[in-house]
Amino acid sequence: MAPKAEKKRNRTFVIIGLGTVGSTVATDLARSGNHVLGIDINEKSVAALSDVLSEAIIADGRDEEALREAGVDKYDVALIAIGEDLEANILCTMNVKMLGVKTVWVKAINKTHHRILTKLEPDRVILPEQEIGQHIAQKLHNPAVRDYLSLGNGMHVINLEVPESMAGKTIESLDLEKSHELRCLGILRGSEFIGCDTGTVTMEASDKILILGRRQNLRDFSDGI
Repeated sequence: MAPKAEKKRNRTFVIIGLGTVGSTVATDLARSGNHVLGIDINEKSVAALSDVLSEAIIADGRDEEALREAGVDKYDVALIAIGEDLEANILCTMNVKMLGVKTVWVKAINKTHHRILTKLEPDRVILPEQEIGQHIAQKLHNPAVRDYLSLGNGMHVINLEVPESMAGKTIESLDLEKSHELRCLGILRGSEFIGCDTGTVTMEASDKILILGRRQNLRDFSDGI
């Protein structure tokens, strides 16, 4: 008899800096059933999440020993979301890296800060305001685009609602790969997911197509429908 497969262990998360971004991420992760430790130097910020997160403690991210005592080195993923204090953000990132956390994401405040943090080699540096702005701009540019996701390396996925003009046509008729250098990942029809590998799927109005490609190619295609 084959041995039972071990249940995959959920990753553990530490969020340092419980402002708007940090508290939102921490709360959503906790609601999804993850073990989340929240850390902030501000007592009110910690108290506000003490009943939501697995743990919430007051500590200074600039203090490596304080982070060690909090057990940060035992966590799989860290997000440093410290806000306006650039020095604290950078020092905390260095401390978390030195403690050996496997995956480290850091919130940057501006492009200069982004460049500095990149030198510390975290797994990802995020500019929340810029990313949200791009997301909104894409949706405003073409109302048919229901959602938009950047995958990095210049690749994006859009969730495009099928207009009446495309209803009854097949995915193959869009000629996505040859004419637009795009790829259909699938179709959402209500709660049903339909693969489009064969290209013979007939689209219905209000279907949502997931399309992968480069930003300009996606824009050119969506503008033309």
